[in-house]
Amino acid sequence: MATSTTRKELPTVYDPSAVESRIYAFWEENGLFKAGGGRGKGPFSIVMPPPNVTGSLHIGHAWDNTLQDLIIRYKRMAGYDTLWLPGTDHAGIATQTRVEKALLQETGQSRHDVGRDAFIARVWDWKEQYGSTITNQIRALGASCDWSRERFTMDEGLSRAVREVFVRLYEKGLIYRGNRIINWCPRCETALSDIEVEHIEQDAKLYHVAYPTVDGDGAIVIATTRPETMFADVAVAVHPADDRYKHLVGKQVRLPLTDRTIPIIADEYVDPDFGTGCLKITPAHDPNDFEVGERHGLAKLQCINADGRLNEVAGKYQGLTRGAAREQVAADLAASGALQKVEEIHNAVGHCSRCQTVVEPFLSDQWFVHMQPLAARALEGVEAGELRFVPERFEKVFVHWLTNVRDWCISRQLWWGHRIPAWYCDDCGEITVSREDAACCAHCGSTRVHQDEDVLDTWFSSALWPFSTMGWPDQTADLARYYPTSALMTGYDILFFWVARMVFQGLEFTGKMPFRDVVLHGLIRAADGRKMSKSLNNGVDPMEVIEKYGADALRFMLATGSSPGNDQRFHWERVESARNFLNKLWNASRFVLMNLTPDAPLPAIDPAHLTLTDRWILHRLAETVDDVSRHLDRYDFGEAGRALYDFTWDDFCDWYIEFSKLSLYGEDEGAKNQTRAVLVHVLDRLLRLLHPFIPFVTEEIWQSLPTTAGALIRAEWPEDSLVFTDAAALRQVTVVKDAVRALRNLRAEMNVPPSRPIEVVARTVDAETTALFRSAEAYLKRFGNIERLEIGTGLATPEMAVTAVVTGAELLVPLAGLIDVAAERDRLHKERTKLEAEVARLDKKLGNPQFVAKAPAEVVETERAKLADYQSKLATVQERIALLEK
Repeated sequence: MATSTTRKELPTVYDPSAVESRIYAFWEENGLFKAGGGRGKGPFSIVMPPPNVTGSLHIGHAWDNTLQDLIIRYKRMAGYDTLWLPGTDHAGIATQTRVEKALLQETGQSRHDVGRDAFIARVWDWKEQYGSTITNQIRALGASCDWSRERFTMDEGLSRAVREVFVRLYEKGLIYRGNRIINWCPRCETALSDIEVEHIEQDAKLYHVAYPTVDGDGAIVIATTRPETMFADVAVAVHPADDRYKHLVGKQVRLPLTDRTIPIIADEYVDPDFGTGCLKITPAHDPNDFEVGERHGLAKLQCINADGRLNEVAGKYQGLTRGAAREQVAADLAASGALQKVEEIHNAVGHCSRCQTVVEPFLSDQWFVHMQPLAARALEGVEAGELRFVPERFEKVFVHWLTNVRDWCISRQLWWGHRIPAWYCDDCGEITVSREDAACCAHCGSTRVHQDEDVLDTWFSSALWPFSTMGWPDQTADLARYYPTSALMTGYDILFFWVARMVFQGLEFTGKMPFRDVVLHGLIRAADGRKMSKSLNNGVDPMEVIEKYGADALRFMLATGSSPGNDQRFHWERVESARNFLNKLWNASRFVLMNLTPDAPLPAIDPAHLTLTDRWILHRLAETVDDVSRHLDRYDFGEAGRALYDFTWDDFCDWYIEFSKLSLYGEDEGAKNQTRAVLVHVLDRLLRLLHPFIPFVTEEIWQSLPTTAGALIRAEWPEDSLVFTDAAALRQVTVVKDAVRALRNLRAEMNVPPSRPIEVVARTVDAETTALFRSAEAYLKRFGNIERLEIGTGLATPEMAVTAVVTGAELLVPLAGLIDVAAERDRLHKERTKLEAEVARLDKKLGNPQFVAKAPAEVVETERAKLADYQSKLATVQERIALLEK
């Protein structure tokens, strides 16, 4: 069926800044992101990992959201009813810190000065004013999520779900209040989750301290990085199998700088090979020591307060900060003779990710979730195959963590967040946990009750995200249709902090895994492989990338750099390469459109009247559709992107468009129209395949095609019946391409300009290859710039000919008249002399042990790469000299 070729003109140059915001507004205003569509393949749903409402888009967000958008766009086009549900997290400590700073700067007041209610009201005002920053940036990236369903972890519905979960877990005995070791920030004065602790490598000291035995029979030496905590020591531990200390187990030692004595105990936790093989046990200031203390029934002394200063247990050191106390205690130990030696070491120390204060392991009354029963159900589900990890290796990591899970501290000493729904009775001292605000004690009826001051860990509410966002605890239509979700995409670094907790809560409260597939990607690292951080000033602002190159270029770079579960490095050169790819596609599309006759009908493709290269490109298109679909179904975005890159750049732009010019610039109108039809068809399907990766530019081009209607975002994935396969055409054109490449390489090697016509003898091995070369003679002559082409078997070898071998034939190019052999030989000899000098220089440099040992590693590697390059060039020059001397 003929189609009109009336179309919109594409500008000469693609300008993403003039396209992307306009296209996004078109999609959103027309409701093209909304769930509820599809073509009968059922639902496919994803919940967006909620970014902090305080935040701005960072490069990790950009990668994560690109991959989510990519799979959603693919599934939408493939006929699924897609829901990508967006939202933001209230980010308790981050938001409170931000607003507290603003309050202090604007009014000079602290949150305690204005009071809890006024401060919370101020946070809500801040959220309304600035909370949309990151969602607008996610829009700029091209995210096609259903914004009509956007949620916030502190909105009314999710807050109700949080209370319901807390109450149910408490009633089952799975939430309790206890005195245990937690991560504590002395500056923020709150408990921290593990992900809020940033471990920073730094120089440190290992102090070897002698604890003398009470019976005077020598001393036992411990090694510690924290001598300031020794005042809370309650034992010294050795390994039960350590022959050095077996005879000391059960004895007492004197704690230096104090008048206390403590026992020597045996525990398998001790590593005999670390330090001296003896550990000071301080249950109130170390999580592992806490567990040792529980096993041995040891006391839990605290010598450091919540503000990070030493208390009365430390005697004369009371009031000192941890750092000052460490210096003073070390000096006093040295003066007393107890300090045996000090080692300089390098270790990782936990810091608060918000204020960079060193985190204190702290014994504190907090609320905890008892994790073992929840983990057991999750393990059953994983073993039953209810949850699939991509890549699979993370299943073992997940199972190992579940097997060794510890109870989860869920209370935070903050004001912004879901306040713990527990009320304390001032009369009987009992706790009332309630779905509604408690007016009286559930135990004695007293009205003298007050609510717990703490709020819940932010991860507690986000653990409910897959089902709370869909209306749970109510049985809503969305919950019935889109839950469990189809896939979760996130970084492997929050596998335990978030993914595992969603699994626990999903199984506990819905009886189902919250998602079928867990697709894990790595981290974006700097070009040198280091982790991006503010302290190193090596981060990349994705909005800066978008402003400079456009969202599509950033997306394509991130997607094609993806490998399941692995990190990728950010290189500006790769963004530029992606931008060049967009320009290549844009220019190819303009070529197709410019070669259509305005208002003339475009015929349907007739398989009987296709050229060899028409059949070849249609076959390659069919292969590419299969490859891309298969890779996307496996969440292998990088391989899918590379398949598209190769087909677009190499097959379509570099080869087929050039092949098509033989027909387009010829005299046969029927051949012209068939080639036009193939060009439009291939471009149409290519735009569909590329759309999930680079949605803006593909939508803009799509709107200019004469054969399209509606929006590309809602077009069908190219799985229709118009699929051509022709393996013979693939083999034949592969031979033609190889022959053209071989001739171009010979030109380069012999220094023959591409513009200079050559003569070629194609000596074939059989009649079939002869027929193939003769049928492709026009392509070979045009793209090899061949003036005279002789084809056949058994042809004589011309004098002074260079040879290239391709499948089924030898290509012989006579050099007589093409080059001055003597002059070329002289030039190559001079080139060889220069290259030999460079190789010798670098050999000497890299053979110098002092240079290799003292120069930065990257400098040494650069020099080695230069040497390899010069050696390769020298080998090539020597081959050319040998060829000419024949």
